[in-house]
Amino acid sequence: MTEQAQQQNNSAIPTFSIADLDHDTHALFRQYRPLTPFIQRDDGPLFVLRAKDVVSLTTDERTRQIETELLQLRGVTSGPLFDFYDKCMLLSNGAAHRRRRGPMARTFAFKMVAEMRPKVRIMAEELIAQHYEAGGMDLFEDYAAIIPAHTVAAILGMPKADIPKFAQWIYVMARSLGTSWTEKDIPELEDASRQMADYMYELVEDRRRHPRGDFLSDYIAAVDENPEMTPLEAIMQIVIVILGGSDTTRASMAIQAALLLEHPEQWQAVCADQGLIPGAVSEALRFEPSVASLPRLVLEEIEIGGRTLAPGSLLMLSTMSALRDPEIFGEPDRFDIRRTDHTRWHYVFGGGAHRCLGEALAKAELEEGLAALASKIPQARLVGKLKVEGHGGIRSAKDLRLEWTP
Repeated sequence: MTEQAQQQNNSAIPTFSIADLDHDTHALFRQYRPLTPFIQRDDGPLFVLRAKDVVSLTTDERTRQIETELLQLRGVTSGPLFDFYDKCMLLSNGAAHRRRRGPMARTFAFKMVAEMRPKVRIMAEELIAQHYEAGGMDLFEDYAAIIPAHTVAAILGMPKADIPKFAQWIYVMARSLGTSWTEKDIPELEDASRQMADYMYELVEDRRRHPRGDFLSDYIAAVDENPEMTPLEAIMQIVIVILGGSDTTRASMAIQAALLLEHPEQWQAVCADQGLIPGAVSEALRFEPSVASLPRLVLEEIEIGGRTLAPGSLLMLSTMSALRDPEIFGEPDRFDIRRTDHTRWHYVFGGGAHRCLGEALAKAELEEGLAALASKIPQARLVGKLKVEGHGGIRSAKDLRLEWTP
């Protein structure tokens, strides 16, 4: 390490409170990204800011995916929420991760996604039709939150009557993967986790007795071929795929529509040419990602940008910062659906062994959800202003209303 780098490493790491980070996250990251490779939140996690470091650390063997560390820091060491963290593939590594991901990867195929795409479009258009004569709807609650929940229910073959309670459990559990929950939320998180696990046990057993040749039947068959997979592991992989494809997708769906409506020329361009939709989806995911960071745990000393990450450090690889890094993206603070410098692999879906299994499904939902809005209510306008909340984990965007003249 050079003398200059040693001096930088010995200097204090810029440290901020949650409130500091939430106040104007993009401005804070923009200010500190050229000055330091990471900043610290006052409760411990280090936020890695630069795109090149975020990408490299995602697969660096000197780090690993976090497991139950965050949960244990908050005093949760057993129970249904702990079981979810402890047994799902998202929060596991090595042989356990491969064992848990394998059966799901074999059944979560592009063919299934291709079959779901037209169903998503029909569902989205039906939702718009329900609200059309009223001349308005809540973009988040009446549209973006419903499409992912109904899509997942269709994939699993769930009764429609079960969707509202199922969606509620999923959206409560999703909060545990963010950074805004506290100890007072634990009873609600535990209750949702317990009810979800019980429901999934019943659904899996019913499908095992009465297979239908669908996604869930194929998954159960793959699980049953793997004697090392426990019943609890089997259902937790379903839960994490559902969760990962629901909460992040509903946020992204609301964000992308609001961004376009705040840029009227680009909204009208999409309405006139739906070939622009894939680019619009990618740009919205870059400009305001629903997944703000990816967690990693440092296993051995790593030097980045003249600073040293010590073993045991908890990292938040900031996709939110990386996706506005001027080293990668020209004019990164400009929203442009015709941008040509997108990376081949979008950072928001992670990387390496833990890259999101539901990426293709999420893109299909986002593209068809946007296409339905553009084709059915091109005259829509946004009431209020988009405000995306959160600087780490899963973000949210609420209080968004669409209005139009029928």
